[in-house]
Amino acid sequence: MRAIVTGAAGFIGSHLVDRLLEEGYTVIGIDNLSAGRLENLDNAIGSPSFRFIRGDLLRPDEWLEAFRDVDIVFHLAANPEVRHSVREPLDHYHQNVTVTMHVLEAARQNNVKLVVFASSSTVYGDPEKIPTPETHPLRPISIYGATKAAAETMCLTYARLYGMKCLVLRYANIVGPRLRHGVIYDFIMKLKENPMMLEILGDGSQRKSYLYVDDAVEATLRAVEHVLEAGKREEVYNVGNTDWVTVREIADIVVETMGLRCVEYVYKPATPDGRGWPGDVKLMLLDIVRIRRDTGWEPRMNSREAVRRTAEALLGELGRAHVGGHHGRPSRVHDRFSS
Repeated sequence: MRAIVTGAAGFIGSHLVDRLLEEGYTVIGIDNLSAGRLENLDNAIGSPSFRFIRGDLLRPDEWLEAFRDVDIVFHLAANPEVRHSVREPLDHYHQNVTVTMHVLEAARQNNVKLVVFASSSTVYGDPEKIPTPETHPLRPISIYGATKAAAETMCLTYARLYGMKCLVLRYANIVGPRLRHGVIYDFIMKLKENPMMLEILGDGSQRKSYLYVDDAVEATLRAVEHVLEAGKREEVYNVGNTDWVTVREIADIVVETMGLRCVEYVYKPATPDGRGWPGDVKLMLLDIVRIRRDTGWEPRMNSREAVRRTAEALLGELGRAHVGGHHGRPSRVHDRFSS
């Protein structure tokens, strides 16, 4: 099988590239390196089965030829920062929707069998039902969520109109080695700067599901196998965990993993109901019954284990400055709210 991975030098993309090569795929990775890092592909570069193209997906002339004779496209390239989407909505639209249209057109013109689109739990917005099933209405509350919902619609429409297959995967919060955004990375960087105080966006009660990246990649490949074997034209799956944790619990895990004590938590809620920023979904737990039933996939780590393993991995990658010798439950001077 020949596959293209967009966003190949990014967090999930690089882990997917590694796994595809292990499975015997021939892989072409495309990334403009605006957020991805070439070092994420250290395991792949040098392999005779891997080719890297540094190209901007907004400029098809830089990569269009790579789509010839490709079987599957894994479209992971996107700007994942919800806060950025609030500040720069038009840029976010182009990075997440216009880019997806270019990828779909390239796939259509080259008769690609299957497009796998990396969507997000944010398409549901504030869900009426938790755990949230795939049949829940899409009511995003952020520009990021809206762009993912729009791109989903285009992918599924291309499948119905042009005969290609489309698999939409609505990922929960995916974490693990190489992660360079999100709450775990943010906490580690803040604590390395000041090990006595941690600023927490929101009131700490936000509760969400976290899935380790190896589990996410396994779910992705299981879903691909099922869609191809079942001959389905289109499919949508939630990819998440069976449990969830609060932001305050994540702070405790990171502080404990770093061996710190007497850390003061300073909360900065951006909304009256304690969200971290406008557009932040406060409660997220996906219903994963459908993908478990169809593919037999099960997450191997729960949310707390995924957060802890990620914190340990990132500390190894980033260095352990300010790490002390305390390994018990972290103690805090007090919790404080700041406007």
